[in-house]
Amino acid sequence: MKILALDTSGQTASVAIVQDGKLIGEFSQNDKLTHSQTILPMIAQLCEQTATDKTQLDYIACAVGPGSFTGLRIGAATAKGLCLGLDKPLICVPTLDALAYNVFMTDAVVCPIMDARRQQVYACFYEWQEEKLHTLTPYMAESIDEIITQALSYQKTVLFLGDGVAVHQKRLQEYAAFHFAPAHCALQRAASVAVCAQEMAKQGNVTKGENLELIYLRKSQAEREREARLQKEEAEIHG
Repeated sequence: MKILALDTSGQTASVAIVQDGKLIGEFSQNDKLTHSQTILPMIAQLCEQTATDKTQLDYIACAVGPGSFTGLRIGAATAKGLCLGLDKPLICVPTLDALAYNVFMTDAVVCPIMDARRQQVYACFYEWQEEKLHTLTPYMAESIDEIITQALSYQKTVLFLGDGVAVHQKRLQEYAAFHFAPAHCALQRAASVAVCAQEMAKQGNVTKGENLELIYLRKSQAEREREARLQKEEAEIHG
């Protein structure tokens, strides 16, 4: 099973190729360049340097959110284009699941948090049991205070990772039970997306590129502003 995976759900852009449990190659970039500038050249370079013939891929895997609205749409468009052009099936991997896969078989509760702005984070709590990753909560868009309350309720060590850590680390450091993943496994990795995708493929969780659905959890800023404007206009009409 050979999988090309990509993740553009946050500031990090990452692509990887995994075959039968072996990481063939991975590129990740975390800087100010936009994903529209980086993702396609990264895929092309990775395939070239690993001598990968795209037609021999079995699946395309894509992180489908939650995350940056713009980043997710760029990743979705790229994945759809690859699936269509290569006639390959798609595996949609939730971003938080892939982030949790960055750490393996820890006794701690694992909590990826992604910065959602407005003092909120996208988050989910996980636990490893017998080499299987289990979700303890639904995917959430909550205030950091709510996430802290949930984390404390487990009365266990909680390992935080994701780009939300840098934003809220000072607050999280107030609690002795909270720890943070080191740099090499703290942010999105396409290799983790690919490993998740392998497990999903075994379970038959595969679709066509045109069926890709993103996980947003909340409305975009443009949608919120439009609703606020309409509410204001409605109030003025009936004022």
